[in-house]
Amino acid sequence: MDRAQKEKVVEELGQIFESSGVVVVAQYAGLTVAEMQALRAKMRDAGGAVRVAKNRLAKIALEGKPCSSIADLLNGMTVLAYSEDPVAAAKVVEDYAKENQKLVVLGGAMGETALDAAGVKAVAAMPSREELIASVVGCIGAPASNIAGAIGAPASNIAGILSTLEEREAA
Repeated sequence: MDRAQKEKVVEELGQIFESSGVVVVAQYAGLTVAEMQALRAKMRDAGGAVRVAKNRLAKIALEGKPCSSIADLLNGMTVLAYSEDPVAAAKVVEDYAKENQKLVVLGGAMGETALDAAGVKAVAAMPSREELIASVVGCIGAPASNIAGAIGAPASNIAGILSTLEEREAA
């Protein structure tokens, strides 16, 4: 890799570190190509990406970035998983690490906040952005359906009473 290619990689990594909601660092020693492709596919489905880069270039790209605290984690065969959604990358990596013992989560960063392996696990346990939006919409919609049910209930009760009275008179 010549100098121009290295500069391009450092620039790309810098943009990743700037724009990502979360960056997770894991060691992938022993993972086969098929297993790595499966991880990439799961991450892509969740709206994130996986990147393997030289640790030295990643450390250069981290200089001056909000998540520069993860530079200490970049030792050995490391992989970077990132996403704009602050939960997606952590959730996918944590789930994949449960399935495959060769992937070991080292830590990560959420903006300026450094995360250890337990922190990444805690972030992975949080609901995703879509789940939070769905629960908020459900909470907003629930009172309206309760009001409609309360308004409609007396009318149905009156109709039931009237039909009962009609049956009695007919008998």
